[in-house]
This record gives sequence, structure tokens and C-alpha cells, in this order.
Amino acid sequence: MQVGIVGPGLSGKTTLFNALTRGSAATSAYGGRREVNVGVIQVPDARFDWLVELYHPRKVTPATIEFVDGMGGQDAGERRGELGADFYATVRRTDALALVVRAFEDEMVPHPKGRIDPVADAHSVISELILADLQAVERRLERLEKLARGAKADRAQTLRQIEIFQRLREALEEERTVREVGLTQEEQAAIRDVELLTDKTIVLVLNIGEDQIGQETPATQAFAAYASEHGYTWIALCAKVEAEVAQLDPQEEREFLEAMGIEEPARNRFIRVCYDSLGLISFFTVGEDEVRAWTIRKESTAVQAAGKIHSDLARGFIRAETLPYERLHEAGSWNAAKEKGYLRLEGKEYRVQDGDILHIRFQV
Repeated sequence: MQVGIVGPGLSGKTTLFNALTRGSAATSAYGGRREVNVGVIQVPDARFDWLVELYHPRKVTPATIEFVDGMGGQDAGERRGELGADFYATVRRTDALALVVRAFEDEMVPHPKGRIDPVADAHSVISELILADLQAVERRLERLEKLARGAKADRAQTLRQIEIFQRLREALEEERTVREVGLTQEEQAAIRDVELLTDKTIVLVLNIGEDQIGQETPATQAFAAYASEHGYTWIALCAKVEAEVAQLDPQEEREFLEAMGIEEPARNRFIRVCYDSLGLISFFTVGEDEVRAWTIRKESTAVQAAGKIHSDLARGFIRAETLPYERLHEAGSWNAAKEKGYLRLEGKEYRVQDGDILHIRFQV
């Protein structure tokens, strides 16, 4: 899964990327084209860490999520309608967007518009995405209407698609996102190939200053209200501090966080927010050879989880030995959990739960 980091110029996008990746990608005090940075990040999960300690496996494979920063074209939201073809081509390939806006003041890095207004910045970027979607919808409608005039076969299906895209056009003209339209699964399938930007999950990131950490300000209150009104998940963090903490070695980081009275870095919370917002869960396979976290969609079945491991497991699926993580943690070992009757045998249609530990029985 891939999350694109977008936002107005000088909002802290690359600083956030560096915090996530513990990297040192170059930041900029001006807008324009930048190099694309890609980082594969481990999803923080205390359950996975405990399983590794329990089994001491030869191989460890955590769940990961990919972040992309520095996508081509103009910095989002600076010039209406000028994000650029490179930007759109790259961002359409992502599964979700992290929209970074700034609440911090910095005389050395002034806001391009000469004012700090996170809500206005978020609205500006989303308006750009809506405009791009409107143009894409209008192009698709032109094609469908030409097809409907000449087609005899499948004409009913074409007319149905026209009706869907007309609804989308109406919503976008009213500056509503595609996600706000509330399409059915069937309708979602009909528009999927268009890759509409506002149909993606969007997580809002409020980049605050050091002096704002842990503080509730009028800016955060207004931002929370905006996110709630439009149904966005959001998180506040100080990307500058997070990037600095990320450069410390693990022991220094623990000592710093303890001194600050912080349980974990905000970057960990942000990664989990993105993971959850994408509708993803983790199940585990365990053993002395490998402890591995597997990423699947919520509501995935046992046979789909088996297929994630290997196609042969799905093809020859018999049963899934299933043990919730909490039960294993309570029992202390797989055998102890089995003796307590915690182990279950589940069939193909079982809906895998977040944290399930699976052993697939199969025969090919």
C-alpha cells in the first residue's frame, strides 16, 4: 500500500517524510520541482514485537507501508489549476493521501501566502483535487455519451455508467468529494479505472510548532471541526521534532521520550492512522523459521488470507488453525493456548480478525 504525501509548499512534507523514514532527504525553502522520495516503513505493532521475542525466529518480516514524497509538478494548493501533469500521474497511483498543512510560525520559512491558516490550506488543496476529478469525469462522460449514441449492444450498461458519472459531476461542481457521494460497491467498480483523486482515503496532518505540542489552540480546534465536518481522519504532530528524534539511536530516543513524558513518537501514531484509514489489518504466522505480519483488508476471509501467504494454500485450503493474539499472550505459548482450548478451527468463510495468528491446513 502506498501513501502519497501532498500539501502546500513549505508545509513540512519532506520533514515529515524524514521523520517517518529516519532519513535526510533535502528540504526546500521554495516551491517547484523536487526529487521523488520513496520509503518503505515498518508499521509499529507491539504484538509483532512480542511474538518475535517469544519465538526468536531466524527471519523477521513486519507489516510495511510505503510513503512517497516530492511528487512532480507544483506544490499542491499554491496556484489553482497548476499542479501539473507529473503530479497527477504520480498521485493517481497511490492508495491514499496524507495532506500536510502548517500551523507553525517560522520567520526563516515564511508561508508562501503570507499567512497561517491550516483550514484554508487544506480546503485549497482539496479544491485542486476536486477540479482535477471534475475534468476527468467530464472526459469520461464525453466518451460514454458518444458510445451511447452509436452502441446497440451493452447500451443499458453504458447509460447506467452515464448516470453514475453525471452524479459525480454534479457533486464535484458543488465542491463535494467523490467519497462524499456514497457510491455502492457496484458503482465503485464502474469508476475504478478513472482513478479519481478524491475517491482516495485522505488523512489530514496538522504540522504544529514545538511550542504548540500538547496544546489545544484555536487553530487546532478549527482544524478538528473542519475534519469532522468533512469526515477526514486527522492528526497533529510537530514534523521538525519528529525528524530530530528519528535521528537518535534507539536508546537515546527512549530517554528523550521519557524525559518529555511521551509514550511513543507521533510518527508511530501517524503510520498506524494511515494503516487503519486504508482499512487494513494484520494477521500473523509464527514459528522458529519466521515470524511474519501479513497485511489484508478488513473483512477478508480465511481463504483470502491463505492466498496472501501462497496461492497453493488457498487452492488446497482445508481449515485455518486460528489463535487470537490476546489468547496466546495470556497463555504464554502455543501449546499452553491449545491446552486451554483457545485454538479454533475455522473454515473458508471465516472473517479474519486483526491480530489473529493463523496456521493453514491444506492439501494440493
